[in-house]
Amino acid sequence: MSYVVIGAAALGAALLTLFSGFGLGTLLMPAFALFFPPEAAVALTAVVHLANNLFKLLLLGRHADRPLVLRFGLPSIVGAAAGAGLLVTLSGLGTLAAWPLLGRTCEVTSLKLTIAALMLGFVAFELWAEERVRVPPRLIPLGGLVSGFFGGLSGHQGALRAAVLVRAGLSKEAFVATGVVVACLVDLTRLSVYSEHLGRSAAGHAGLLAWAGLCAFAGTFAGSRLITKITMASVRGAVAAMMALIAVLLGSGIL
Repeated sequence: MSYVVIGAAALGAALLTLFSGFGLGTLLMPAFALFFPPEAAVALTAVVHLANNLFKLLLLGRHADRPLVLRFGLPSIVGAAAGAGLLVTLSGLGTLAAWPLLGRTCEVTSLKLTIAALMLGFVAFELWAEERVRVPPRLIPLGGLVSGFFGGLSGHQGALRAAVLVRAGLSKEAFVATGVVVACLVDLTRLSVYSEHLGRSAAGHAGLLAWAGLCAFAGTFAGSRLITKITMASVRGAVAAMMALIAVLLGSGIL
């Protein structure tokens, strides 16, 4: 069942990112959260996210704006390390509350509450605020630091990164490629921090990760053959509702 759900989520998420405005990690992490603890779900999602971004890097990397990669990407690395460190710290904290449901115990932890709050916050941001928020060019390093931090903590980085880079005067190709390079830097950084926990979580799940990666590649390739930019309010609404539901289940301890 995990192969079916996570494979379908990876394929659909990679395809829907072209239409919904949500990032691959934003959509894929809840699928992993159905089968793994939240800290493991974030880490495993990061592996698939990095693999998909490396695939994009091969296709688009030559268009990246190198000076902007340095101004935005280097602070993103610092932020990602801090966010990933906080994730590891939160994962080590005990249970805040527990309650019975249908013969099982639902545990509420600091990490689950944090991830749930961030999911709800970024759903709201990506639906209603992303088009309105524009970070001035002088604040590009700060934007990199903040987006990298949230990328390291929960994987939610794409919306904030786009809000910063959209004002940088880039061509469409440079905008996409620069974002991909920075995303790879953030993923590599957070995975290096997650590595000890990831080694435990990923043991025995290499096949599942490979399957998710292949499905994400397929979704990305299929999406590249379709219309490259289209607004689909119904898709965005459905994805937002799914994200909100997962956040509530996670925050309440049911997941």
